[in-house]
Amino acid sequence: MSQHRPGSTSGPAGAVPALPDLPEATVARLPEYLRALHHCAETGYETVSSEGLAAAAGVNSAKLRKDLSHLGSYGTRGVGYDVALLIDQIEYVLGLTQRRAVALVGVGNLGHALAGYDGFASRGFHVVALFDADPATIGERIHGLQVRHIDELPAVAAETAIAIGVIATPAAAAQAVADQLVAAGVTSILNFAPCVLSVPPNVDVRKVDLAIELQILSFHEHRKSTLTALPGGRAAGTSGQEAVGS
Repeated sequence: MSQHRPGSTSGPAGAVPALPDLPEATVARLPEYLRALHHCAETGYETVSSEGLAAAAGVNSAKLRKDLSHLGSYGTRGVGYDVALLIDQIEYVLGLTQRRAVALVGVGNLGHALAGYDGFASRGFHVVALFDADPATIGERIHGLQVRHIDELPAVAAETAIAIGVIATPAAAAQAVADQLVAAGVTSILNFAPCVLSVPPNVDVRKVDLAIELQILSFHEHRKSTLTALPGGRAAGTSGQEAVGS
């Protein structure tokens, strides 16, 4: 395979010269491209076509090319994208060139699982602290970290420069935890609690609600069964869509 590095931008070794202002939809897809690119690298590919990368990421190639054009990566006709270079570019844009310190609050069943997730470390994140308010949990060691009382959050945040707070508490406790994270200077929060958080404008919150995702899938299952019951047994993805909307 070619050693040429296509798709480079201005700057050293094709690095992105300045952080581009990306559409939110593009930002949401970049991690999928990065995952697919890492798989390409692990299997020995040095270049990848837009069609191949798009298929691996689950998007159409036109959308992928438009997303990557925001990074200044256009590939080379007949060659495609340089895998290593594109990994560098996306990791730079996503801020993954430095390890982000993560604090996890709430070490119940979900918290235990998150604390031991190897994918964090392999993608540039380092869980530096675990917190809870349950006296029975304080002092427990999970994957090498001792669970601290939530009241210790300000001191630990000052010591470890926590960049991201992960909330895995019951919904009733989530807002108070978010308030404590914000007061400790944390401006990025990943919320697994089934509730909406109220935070200042400078704080970014991403919500992961597994129940909502299951409900969306339930809708699609319900729709497919409804379409199957229509005259002619239309299946989802066929003209049955028009029948439902008529």
